[in-house]
Amino acid sequence: MAEKSCVKRLQKEYRALCKEPVSHVVARPSPSDILEWHYVLEGSEGTPFAGGYYYGKIKFPPEYPYKPPGIIMITPNGRFMTQKKICLSMSDFHPESWNPMWSVSSILTGLLSFMTDNSPTTGSVNTTVAEKRRLAKDSLAFNCKNAAFRKLFPEYVEKHNQELHSEQHVSSQATQEDKSRPKLEKLGDSSMEDAKRVDALQGARRNRKQPFPTWMMVLLVSIFGVVMALPLLQL
Repeated sequence: MAEKSCVKRLQKEYRALCKEPVSHVVARPSPSDILEWHYVLEGSEGTPFAGGYYYGKIKFPPEYPYKPPGIIMITPNGRFMTQKKICLSMSDFHPESWNPMWSVSSILTGLLSFMTDNSPTTGSVNTTVAEKRRLAKDSLAFNCKNAAFRKLFPEYVEKHNQELHSEQHVSSQATQEDKSRPKLEKLGDSSMEDAKRVDALQGARRNRKQPFPTWMMVLLVSIFGVVMALPLLQL
């Protein structure tokens, strides 16, 4: 059971986090156990973790803040093992370096900073940048499958639902465009063929030689005959 000073300290820290949120860090105690906190770290821009949402837990000892907590990460991330304690100077791996002045916010800020470091430690893994980016992209969907995450962080669940809705809308538009494109291409081809037929017909008409009218031929022969007969009539 937590000591009275521990409970007061954790309650004070939670009020401070609610009043003055820390950038890229969200942390909330379990409704049933104030010694168990759940957190979400948002990946920093300019790092392979950008766009990622990393969910994990902090387990405080009843003697906190005089003893350090244990820290685990649940979301696959490419930097730390999941469901395994992470070795930090602020964790229970190093009680000799623990400072009672450290708080939940300073612990998580330090964890977020250590994520971008490649230094090996107990609980760390070595992966490529591409793998870290892939995991960052899939992190929110992974977290939303966890019942505790959905209960404690409904704002992230709503964000995930909005992203899904946006992706479905874009996919639907792309599908409609793909369906309409063959029809438009067919109409375009038909119009081109019709235009070619019209051009060919007009060209044939222009090139066609007009026959000499018969009545004009008869008239010319008659005039020629009269002209030739005039000298004979004068005799």
